Amino acid sequence: MSRKKQIILPVVILAIGVLSFVALTSLKKPPEEKAVVDNTPIVAVETITVEPMVLEVDSYGIVTPKYETELVAQVSGQIVELSDAFVRGGFVKKGQLLARIDPNDYEAALIDAQATMATARAALETERAQGKVAEREWQRISNSSPTELSLRKPQLAKELASVKSAQASILRAQRNLERTELRAPYDAMIENRTIGLGSFVSVGMPLGKLLGTAIAEVRLPVADKQLKFLVEQGLHSKVTLNGSFAGEETEWQAQVARSEGVVDNKSRMSYLVAEIKDPYKLKVDATSKLNRTPLRFGSYVTADILGKTLAQATMVPRHLVINNQVAILDEELKLYYTSIDIVRQDGANVVVSKGLADGDQLIISALDYPTNGMQLALPSDDSFDDLDKAPESTETQIAATVED
Repeated sequence: MSRKKQIILPVVILAIGVLSFVALTSLKKPPEEKAVVDNTPIVAVETITVEPMVLEVDSYGIVTPKYETELVAQVSGQIVELSDAFVRGGFVKKGQLLARIDPNDYEAALIDAQATMATARAALETERAQGKVAEREWQRISNSSPTELSLRKPQLAKELASVKSAQASILRAQRNLERTELRAPYDAMIENRTIGLGSFVSVGMPLGKLLGTAIAEVRLPVADKQLKFLVEQGLHSKVTLNGSFAGEETEWQAQVARSEGVVDNKSRMSYLVAEIKDPYKLKVDATSKLNRTPLRFGSYVTADILGKTLAQATMVPRHLVINNQVAILDEELKLYYTSIDIVRQDGANVVVSKGLADGDQLIISALDYPTNGMQLALPSDDSFDDLDKAPESTETQIAATVED
C-alpha cells in the first residue's frame, strides 16, 4: 500500500504542475504588434516668387530751403511802415512790400540831383552856343585853322562831364529812394524779423531772414558702396520721403538734383541733394487730389532712393544662406542645395538674382544634419485637422461632465 502511494503521489504532483503550466500559459496575452514609426524629418517651406524688382537705397536728412536770404538795410533811416505779412512764419510773394524806411530825405536828394542836372544841361547848351559863335568869328578873322581852346572845346567837355555827373547823381538818388522800400526778392516765408515800427536802421543792419518756398532740399548721405545700386550714381533718381506731420506718417515725392561730389571727412559718406518743388503746397489747388500736406523746413525725413531694376529677383532670409547656397525641397520631397547669386544684403534678407525659379520650395526649417538628397516630409493636413478638432472634443467632454 505504501509503495502505491510512493508511485501515485509524484504522478499527481507532476500532473498538477503540468496543468498549472498550461493554465498559466493560456492566460498570457500574445505580444502586441508595434506600429511602424516614420522618422522622416518634417520641414516647413516657403514658395519662392521671382519677379522684377527695383532696388532702393535708404537714407535720411533734414528739409532745408534751397534759397535763403538775410535782409539788410541799404540806406539809413526810420522804419515808417511794416507789412502785416512781415512776421515770423508769414508767407510773402515776390515783390511784396515788407517794410518802408522814411523816404523824405531821399526824395529831397532826388529833387536836388534833378535840379543839378537841369543846371548842367543849361550850361552845356550855353557852351555849345558859345563854341559855334567862336568858330564863326575865327573864320571871319583868319583863314588859318583855329585851336581847340579858341573854339572852346575844353569848356564844352567840362560842361558835358558836369551833365554826366548830374545823371549819376540822379541814378544814385533814385536807387537810394527805391531802397527805402524793402521788398521780397522771391516767394518766401519769413524766418525772423529784427526790426519794429519806428526803429532806426543804418546801412548794413540786419532786418530779417527769408526762406524761399519754391524749392526745398534734403541732403541725403549715401555710403559709397551703395552708389552702385543707383542709376548714374543717383543723379535724377526719384526719391520717396517719409516723415510725420500732425502726428501722422506722410509721404512726399522728390528727385535727386545733384551730387555734392565730395566724400565727407567725418562720416565718409557721399551726399546726394534731393529737391522738392512747392514744399508748402502753396500752389496746389484746393480741389486737387494731389498730396496737400506741407513739408516743413527743419523736418526730419527718411528717404527711399529708387535705383536699378532687376529683371528677375527675389528676397531670401539671410540666415538660410550657407556658402551662397540655399536648401530646396524638390518634387520628390528630397532636399537639394542650389547655388545663388546675391546682389545685395537688405537688412535680414538678401536679394537673389539667379539660382532660384518661380515656385521653388525654400526650406525654412532648421535641420540637425542636412544632407543633399535626404528624404523629407511636409506637415500633413490630417495632423492639422486633428489638432483643430482636439479642443472641440475636450470642450464637449467638459460640457457633458457638467451636465451629468
